[in-house]
Amino acid sequence: MSLLTIILNILLPPLAVFLKHGLGTEFLISLLLTLVGWLPGVIYAFYVNS
Repeated sequence: MSLLTIILNILLPPLAVFLKHGLGTEFLISLLLTLVGWLPGVIYAFYVNS
């Protein structure tokens, strides 16, 4: 995992997931979790991008 991916996972989780997986279910789940709360979105982004 690159430094850019780690920074994006923390700051903008849906963008990090989008750059790796594109528009799909992973992106939508990440977007919803980030809207519910920032921390669940970050945790999911690290899980999906690892």
